[in-house]
Amino acid sequence: MVKRIKRWLLISLVSIALIAAWLGYYAITPLKLQPSSQEVVIAPNSGLRSIANQLVAQGVLREPWRFILLARLLQKEQYLQAGSYTLNKNVSPYQLLLSLNYGKATQGSVTFIEGRTFAQMREKLAKNDAVKQTTTALTDSEIMQLLGSQHTTPEGLFFPDTFYFNRHTPDIALLKISYDAMQVKLNKAWQNRDPNLPYKDSYEALIMASIVEKETGKPSERPMIAGVFINRMRFGMRLQTDPTVIYGMGVRYDGNIRKKDLLTDTPYNTYTRGGLPPTPIAMPGMASIEAALHPADTKALYFVGKGDGSHEFSNNLNEHNRAVVRYQLKK
Repeated sequence: MVKRIKRWLLISLVSIALIAAWLGYYAITPLKLQPSSQEVVIAPNSGLRSIANQLVAQGVLREPWRFILLARLLQKEQYLQAGSYTLNKNVSPYQLLLSLNYGKATQGSVTFIEGRTFAQMREKLAKNDAVKQTTTALTDSEIMQLLGSQHTTPEGLFFPDTFYFNRHTPDIALLKISYDAMQVKLNKAWQNRDPNLPYKDSYEALIMASIVEKETGKPSERPMIAGVFINRMRFGMRLQTDPTVIYGMGVRYDGNIRKKDLLTDTPYNTYTRGGLPPTPIAMPGMASIEAALHPADTKALYFVGKGDGSHEFSNNLNEHNRAVVRYQLKK
């Protein structure tokens, strides 16, 4: 009886050793993918068995059960993550398991830049090969409806930043992230605004921030530029800012702005209409939002570019005219 038990234990130990050796060999043997690298996608909320089957369906594994056994023996089953992964030709099942374990998904990125328009934002998304295109056929207002926004015009409502994401993330998801970021940052800034500003709500502050963004060549001047425009609003003067005219021109703008353009009325022409334009004219960054909500305490009503990105600020028209002669007409 004792001999039989010993024999059974010996056979069991030998069998376990052989299985371990065989599984170890499988774990480190390159999969030899064709072509030399391959991108695979693991769907969200996938369990181990589903992941193994997805890898079989995408030609990475021949069958699922050895990979399942390896994951369970190494206690990795609960830690595998969804995403897109680029696998090299000689990746082994063990290396693949580690990649899925640590979520080393292939990432894409997109950068939305301050001062750019929503049309430019959409164009950048459309050209990004890591983004899944789902909104190409939609209008701007339809996109805003999908985002659950009360606004039908998207301009200025998205926060400019660099966003990282798993490949094949839908464009609407990235727009949602940028949109939500702007709402959070704008609302927080609005709560901490200076008193007695001439805005009805945070949206008007966003409009002003977009104008400041487009007018500013020297970052330190943002509060002064905001201060000039706020002074003009308080005195009932027209803002008379060229970037709003250019935005209203749309595709007619060819890089030059002429006197007839300043006289041609559009909803965005702040030479022909008083107050703020109906919407922002670009994506403002946080610095411009802060400037619009914390403007410089100044008496200036005018400014003119010096030609180096900075401006000369003036308190009255006579000073302004002299500055125009000095910095503009002399050219």
